[in-house]
Amino acid sequence: MKIKKYTHNKTFRLEDGSVLTELEIAYQTYGKLNDKRDNVIWVCHALTANSDVLDWWKGLFGENDLFNPEDHYIICANILGSHYGTTNPLSADPQTGSPYYMSFPKFNTRDMAAVQRVLADYLDIEEISVLIGGSLGGQQAMEWAIAEPNRIKRLILIATNAVHSPWGIAFNESQRLAISADPTFHSNHPDGGKNGLKAARSIALLSYRNYDTYGISQQEVSNDKTDSFKASSYQNYQGEKLVKRFNAYSYWYLSKAMDSHNVGRGRGLADEVLKKIKAATLVIGITSDLLFPPAEQRFLAEHIPDATYTEINSFYGHDGFLIETEILTKEIGSFLKRTAYGSHIITLHKIA
Repeated sequence: MKIKKYTHNKTFRLEDGSVLTELEIAYQTYGKLNDKRDNVIWVCHALTANSDVLDWWKGLFGENDLFNPEDHYIICANILGSHYGTTNPLSADPQTGSPYYMSFPKFNTRDMAAVQRVLADYLDIEEISVLIGGSLGGQQAMEWAIAEPNRIKRLILIATNAVHSPWGIAFNESQRLAISADPTFHSNHPDGGKNGLKAARSIALLSYRNYDTYGISQQEVSNDKTDSFKASSYQNYQGEKLVKRFNAYSYWYLSKAMDSHNVGRGRGLADEVLKKIKAATLVIGITSDLLFPPAEQRFLAEHIPDATYTEINSFYGHDGFLIETEILTKEIGSFLKRTAYGSHIITLHKIA
């Protein structure tokens, strides 16, 4: 599927008052908008994903999956600051003609959601039947549902939170320390910070999985090894894999945006702000998630009006939201049936 581009001709103002005089949004669409214009499934992707949701969320999105292009009009936009086509630190600064690098304006999850809304306006999408996101994607979806409660009919939040935790911020800061320790990061070159990015990804993986995941998947067969362990090779491989497809500057800014996530900022207490959401909401937690523990999802479900909460068991920790598509299909499919899919007048089970 070909990536589409929308160039926003108006100045885009960020929450802190800084502006982007040029904003380009990369996105992909699948399927067709029906006559009633009520079959839109909008996906907000996570940290290093892209707009090709049929590629990175296989099993949930695809021709034979729950969200298929035959029945739905699926939209996924590449997020602000990302490596995959939307305006980011490697984009040319109109003032200089050179990439922004670290002069790119700071942005947050609220700004990222605002970019999603800009694209929805351009596509003339007045009603979103299902807005779904996990992790950083869930943070964006939440901000959007708060900002435009009448536009979103169903909201699905997976492994995410209302306020990013000190634990999550500490992981992100550790990753940024690794990136900034790489002297090439300060060289203002597209390949700058690659070794730092590799180390950062290695740190991140520890939060995406857990002790048991590594204990089984990276277990050594021999008792005689003293070096070259499977776990070491795995960390190196995953770090190198990201370096080949992403850049350190985008990673830096996106981690900062995640840290800034707080639905209560400038609005009041988070539990009160969540009550502004009108969408029928399904919140999904993962029992083994170390980065976004289930308590954070239970908080969402307790304060979003009439939200449904479910918790899934997964061997994969936080990454379970991308891997456990069979379980997610069952839980989400059941939610859509209970909420009379196709109509936003619904009754939901309250969390116990």
